[in-house]
Amino acid sequence: MTALPSSSGTTFTPRSLYPMSPQLIFGEEIIHYSHQQHALSMINLPDLFRCAGCLEDGAGKRYTCQQCDFHLHEFCALPYPNQVLKNHPFHYQHNFYFHSKPAAKGGIAKSRCDICGEPMKGYAFRCGACSFSMHPCCEMLPVDIVISNHPHKLQLLPPAASSSADLGFVCGECKKRRSGRVYGCTVCGYYLHAVCAKSIVNGLYDSGIKGTEKHTSKLGAAARLASRVVSNFIGGLMESIGEGLGQALVQNVTKGKARQPKKKKKKEKKEREG
Repeated sequence: MTALPSSSGTTFTPRSLYPMSPQLIFGEEIIHYSHQQHALSMINLPDLFRCAGCLEDGAGKRYTCQQCDFHLHEFCALPYPNQVLKNHPFHYQHNFYFHSKPAAKGGIAKSRCDICGEPMKGYAFRCGACSFSMHPCCEMLPVDIVISNHPHKLQLLPPAASSSADLGFVCGECKKRRSGRVYGCTVCGYYLHAVCAKSIVNGLYDSGIKGTEKHTSKLGAAARLASRVVSNFIGGLMESIGEGLGQALVQNVTKGKARQPKKKKKKEKKEREG
């Protein structure tokens, strides 16, 4: 069993390397079918990014456009549309096909991943014979996994025995119950959500990034608050300006009225002299 080491001490057995796309490749740069106007460069940075393919978060390795804000996970950049994936251990009885567009509404394709249970909004591997579907990141998950904070190997439990929402499994990482597949320890009662294990594949774990959904919602709330503050400031400023203009007009009208009797007196005096 060959394990891929990570800087965090977490290892996993690679199921297989993702298939190679026939698109043009120039060393560490590729021309991707979804972003043909610019070449994408392979970079490795610990910052959080949103993949333009699967529309999920990532960190670490990614293909990125140096001219615009476009990023792809490595495992999202390499497969090509309708590429066939055979003998996958999660669903070996049928072939998978890579889809670069989300499922049409009202179709037989599921809108949620059969592995992590999360919504599928972008790139996906879908079964050609049934409705089984999974994210590109979930396709990369191994059958066995070893994490740094648990001494035993974890195995992906069968679908019937791995719904933490129904059976009460509490994840050792997020301390919650939720739908989706679960990794379980065969020695003790330790469980790990597949959706939490994805952080090892997408680079979030090694980059020390946790709770991206909560983090994103906080950023959104902060942005909305900032927008309201700016809006209120501008509104108050305009109101102040409006009040100032109103006062100036009133003062001018008042002054005009005050001057008017003097003009009348001068006119009457001229008429008498004439």
